[in-house]
Amino acid sequence: MFDETDQLSVNALRALSIDMIERAGSGHPGLPLDAAPMAYVLYSRHLRVDPKNPEWVNRDRFVLSAGHGSALLYSMLHLSGFPTSMADLKQFRQLHSMTPGHPEHGVVAGVDATTGPLGQGLGMAVGMAMAETHLAAQYNTPQQQVIDHFTYVICGDGDLMEGISHEAASLAGNLKLSKLIVLYDSNDVSLDGDTDRTFSDDAQQRFAGYGWDYQKVSAGNDLAAIDAAITAAKKTATPSMIEIKTTIGYGAPKQGTHLVHGAPLGQADLAATKQSLGWQAAPFTVPAAVTQRFAVRVQQRGQAAHQQWQALMATYAQAQPALAAQLQQALAQDLPKNWLTDLPRYKMGDGEAGRITSQKMIQALAAKIPSFWGGAADLASSNKTDIAASGSFSAESRQERNLNFGVREFAEAAAMNGIALHGGSHVFGGTFFVFSDYMRGAIRLAALQHLPVTYIFTHDSIAVGEDGPTHEPIEQLMSLRSMPGISVIRPADPNEAVAAWRLAMTTSDRPTVLVLTRQELAVLQGSLNQPDGVSRGGYVIAPQQRKQAEGILIASGSEVALAIDAQRKLRKFGHDVAVVSLPCFDRFMQQPAAYREQVLPRNVRRRVSMELGATLGWERFVGLDGISIGIDTFGASGPAAEVLAEFGFTADAIVAAYQKLWRADNMIQTPIQRSVI
Repeated sequence: MFDETDQLSVNALRALSIDMIERAGSGHPGLPLDAAPMAYVLYSRHLRVDPKNPEWVNRDRFVLSAGHGSALLYSMLHLSGFPTSMADLKQFRQLHSMTPGHPEHGVVAGVDATTGPLGQGLGMAVGMAMAETHLAAQYNTPQQQVIDHFTYVICGDGDLMEGISHEAASLAGNLKLSKLIVLYDSNDVSLDGDTDRTFSDDAQQRFAGYGWDYQKVSAGNDLAAIDAAITAAKKTATPSMIEIKTTIGYGAPKQGTHLVHGAPLGQADLAATKQSLGWQAAPFTVPAAVTQRFAVRVQQRGQAAHQQWQALMATYAQAQPALAAQLQQALAQDLPKNWLTDLPRYKMGDGEAGRITSQKMIQALAAKIPSFWGGAADLASSNKTDIAASGSFSAESRQERNLNFGVREFAEAAAMNGIALHGGSHVFGGTFFVFSDYMRGAIRLAALQHLPVTYIFTHDSIAVGEDGPTHEPIEQLMSLRSMPGISVIRPADPNEAVAAWRLAMTTSDRPTVLVLTRQELAVLQGSLNQPDGVSRGGYVIAPQQRKQAEGILIASGSEVALAIDAQRKLRKFGHDVAVVSLPCFDRFMQQPAAYREQVLPRNVRRRVSMELGATLGWERFVGLDGISIGIDTFGASGPAAEVLAEFGFTADAIVAAYQKLWRADNMIQTPIQRSVI
């Protein structure tokens, strides 16, 4: 079944990989040398991809969760006919190359997910498998299976040590994601040494406990055994774990030790490795027989599968024109023309918590957008994320649109990334804002991959009250705002919350974080006439009375109402200040300078910011002369009103702070006399 050319092809992958690493002067040769056989069997016999059309939606997905082994993936992409040239391989790990140190989705064609932070690749693969089953349930008919593919993973010991692997594997087992197949490169070595110092899990018992099928391949170079295991895994009714025992750095003088994990072999060991493999070709040279084998086994097989699918889609479009059009719209990330109709509307006198406005938006969006689905980390009843017209997505009900992630925030965010990477979905997920810390690594990968996922983070401040400091976010706002490529939006009232959701739904190149209150927010007059205020990141929500403002009060979220209250009180003392709502820092900073000047005139230097969170970062807007009122300690437990007062978040405290600023600015040491106005 496997012949000399197959073995030659495996060694070609090994040789190219170690040549790349040696030329770069950095990299990880251990995994490419030991995992080349499993990767070759997967690509040549099972993985259904079209290298000429790498984004074909019904392709099989492959995630190298052990992303440090990227040299193996790039070698495979090159030999398989993807647009990764030999010149690209020679530029491995170089600045602006098409072969970065770890796989980067959107940079390298054929890379289905950005990986490197261990464990997250497995989590994203779970999301991809969820998306496949959901779309299949929505669009397949008994006659046409238009969505029907597998998701494959290669992971290592380090992936399975990470906590997210437990979360993700547990979720996948519960959902019976039978088209998820994991190849475990089990070499018993990690970066610092043998894994038995830290890791003695029984993989069979562990994954059987999760509800997975388990197989073991005792010899990592046994191509036939690997092939048989994958073939069997494709027939199971559960996710599959195939543990493949390998020798890290196979063929190298220091094989089987951590010394071959993460550094070039060196010229002497490189030569010795090639000699042990029987490899005689010059560096970066591929025998013609290998090129031909990949052309037949990967390229031609994949192109034929793609063509068959295209013919199937043509038949499907004739038989199911409405479903076909809906599927194409979802895959293109387009929204139905009528999606903006029937959104909730608010007028003066209305008021509700941010999470309730979000709940109403979710119902309105779900009614018009079939690709819209999501859930929460066992907090749907608090985050208000359930779609009322739908049931729970499960092993028995794949078409349903409520995702129950369980108390697994990290896996939730990683799965959301996988769902977005798969395509065909507008996905959202929620938890309490303070628990966004559990998700941060996956949020970062969402930003790196430019994924338009939406996070719903409720209970946004110390106004949580009685639950106390463990549940009261302080540093989370500024922490997420500091992350590149992400929009953090904290609405001030129901109208801003609606606008925030609209912005999230029309954003295609970055994640959106909606930071929402548990407490009620009254509609603010200034939000009624500012339809683009949120999309521009900030606007004057309550202008001064005269032509030029004496000062500016700046706030986000619930504190905007507090600023407006302080503005009224300050007028009684003769102070004419403007109030700026600043719901989204990054969107505001992207506006033209003229607009930013209009909102925050540079000659108005008397500024006070207020936000129920860390003050770090507000100096950008208040300047050297301003005051930032915030919280740079942890919160406290008690009734919300008392906690807010304890930390100085009252209109009188804001007025006192502004007056102090005004007196210092005018060198006045006595209290301001009450105005006759």
